[in-house]
Amino acid sequence: MTDTLLNLSNPEKLFIGGDWAASSDAGGIEIVSPSTEEVVGRVGKAGRADMDRVVAVARHAFDHGPWPRMTGAERAAVLRRIAGEMGKRADDFARAWSLQVGMPYAQSSMTAPYMAAYLTYFADLAEKGFEEVRQPMMGGHCIVVHEPVGVVAAVVPWNAPLATLLLKVAPALAAGCAVIAKPSPETPLEALILAECIAAAGVPEGVFSVLTADREVSDHLIRNPGIDKVSFTGSTAAGLHIASVCGGRMARVTTELGGKSAAIVLDDATIETVVAGIMPNLVGLCGQQCAAFSRILVPAARKAEVIEAMAAAMQAVTVGDPFDQATQMGPLVTRNQHGRVFGYIEKGKAEGARLVTGGGRPAHLPKGWFVEPTLFADASNDMAIAREEIFGPVGTIIAYDDEEQAIAIANDSNYGLSGGVFTESPDRAYAVARRIRTGNFGHNGRVIDFTMPYGGFKQSGIGREGGIEGLRAFTEIKAVFMPELPTHLRS
Repeated sequence: MTDTLLNLSNPEKLFIGGDWAASSDAGGIEIVSPSTEEVVGRVGKAGRADMDRVVAVARHAFDHGPWPRMTGAERAAVLRRIAGEMGKRADDFARAWSLQVGMPYAQSSMTAPYMAAYLTYFADLAEKGFEEVRQPMMGGHCIVVHEPVGVVAAVVPWNAPLATLLLKVAPALAAGCAVIAKPSPETPLEALILAECIAAAGVPEGVFSVLTADREVSDHLIRNPGIDKVSFTGSTAAGLHIASVCGGRMARVTTELGGKSAAIVLDDATIETVVAGIMPNLVGLCGQQCAAFSRILVPAARKAEVIEAMAAAMQAVTVGDPFDQATQMGPLVTRNQHGRVFGYIEKGKAEGARLVTGGGRPAHLPKGWFVEPTLFADASNDMAIAREEIFGPVGTIIAYDDEEQAIAIANDSNYGLSGGVFTESPDRAYAVARRIRTGNFGHNGRVIDFTMPYGGFKQSGIGREGGIEGLRAFTEIKAVFMPELPTHLRS
């Protein structure tokens, strides 16, 4: 069971402001292994009364507790202690990701140390303070203060539970907010492990809570007037709903949503660079990545070459048990996701795209929600497989005649999260990057560095996570005008 496997002290309880408490809902949430389709554990299931209780606890901690009133340096010291505790639990975090999502353990084992370093990064930013002195045009002084936004609901998806959670929790805590973490019901374990790390680090009472719950109860959380901000990562449909709910009461909101990113292969790109740059994020995490290069735009004259190389690379991917060190790609996360991906494969064939490789279940894996790495060619940008987010290891090759057409195809999307260009020329790469309507763009691959801003254009979201922008997203700006500066700001 999960409590033995991951050393959880209270897997079937809720973490409410530092205390482990029984849920008001007598039921629980089952954790199902996507590799075996078997129930491997159970966690508590919060009800509406639990949601209201947690918001009240967080509200009191923010309005009356010490955390928002501590200096940035004081909070930074606590964040560094959390990072240290995470280091002690690195293997538990890795095993949780592999157990719940099917991420190969060889890859998941590298994640916790990176995310712990992310806490340290925000600790460094917090130490720099939250005040800036400016000189107003009318004379005197203006102190621009970045104050914590308040009580934050951090709602995260199932594909990368720890990374998406820390993208919210680290800057929110650094800013001085109280945080209520709401993990996906499919992947609650990382949030519970993090709660134990936070408790061990000595975060003040009420500042951090974890509620494991279904989606209906989560909707009750985001509607609670005690929530000052919702930070959400997930589907565009859910993000639109959350944004509308927050807009109804002017609550702050940040959303990082879906994508249908284009990898633009220019005529001078080497085939080795193309394959090496596209494959990891097309089949990594079984393609369940919002920033995956799922549209591959290639010059018509090089189409056959790219198809052959990409097909060979996909056929070489080792699919299997995530705890096998040889595995490069595990299963899809749920039965529903498995059916969804196969539904898109059938749509692609029905719309006239050519199935080059994959499209089925690996013959050696009769159990579990596995799918072969899949490649379509001879596709057009109006097909469902080119326009809609599949969230599986399915790539679609689209030919173009010239660079202008490639840019037009890349921008012809409701999404604008990521993308990349493959060329030997940095000048051509930058020129193309400036013309693509996305929040993130790479040259000869994709780089996600959470010390830099991350987010999307169009229906890929509102706001940014990561970098100084990610910290500012959890603050309100106050301008204080004074004829004379207070003592601590005098140089």
